[in-house]
Amino acid sequence: MQILNEEIEEYLSGITEVDDPVYREMEEYGKSNDFPIVGHVVGRLLMLLAQSINAKRIVELGSGFGYSAVWFLRAIPEDGEIFCTDRSPDNIARAKAYFERVNGGNRIRYLQGDALESMEKTEGFFDIVFLDIDKKEYPKAYDLIIPRLRTGGLLITDNTLWQGKVAEPDPDETTKAVKVFNEMIFGKKEVISSIIPIRDGVSVSLKL
Repeated sequence: MQILNEEIEEYLSGITEVDDPVYREMEEYGKSNDFPIVGHVVGRLLMLLAQSINAKRIVELGSGFGYSAVWFLRAIPEDGEIFCTDRSPDNIARAKAYFERVNGGNRIRYLQGDALESMEKTEGFFDIVFLDIDKKEYPKAYDLIIPRLRTGGLLITDNTLWQGKVAEPDPDETTKAVKVFNEMIFGKKEVISSIIPIRDGVSVSLKL
């Protein structure tokens, strides 16, 4: 199911496009290798949200080859840090190469392995947690993430409309997990949340 009207999606993509060779190369790599990335419409949203709360410390749960991280890099200060996580050493190597090209190497730490386990090995609170792991893990992830967010911090989650399947009457197991997660972010008293219907649905939850 198309989340946005196709013409509107094309319009948003056109007015938010970035004239930068690294971003374009990353987008082309994702497209040619059928590797899902958030794209520059969501990328700008990530940058805006990070700047709006003066984010300095970010953890990404599921970073792939680093596309979303390069958007966060544009928002954090020189003494900020981003923890990226991924299981694939190939993704990590590719991401590090991109980060060097955008002068982000000293602000990024890449943790190989399970994303949630990697986060638990870190210390302290985060200003932003970006969640984009196996969707069946979303409900479990919520309970692990919220204690690690500072008050006023943001949990930003990709794929919360899951190709429109959340509206289907007989959802599969993955869709059920996404729906449970959505019910959590709207039902819990420690956050206030909204879902922005761009790309595949991006939820934003503010920790109170």
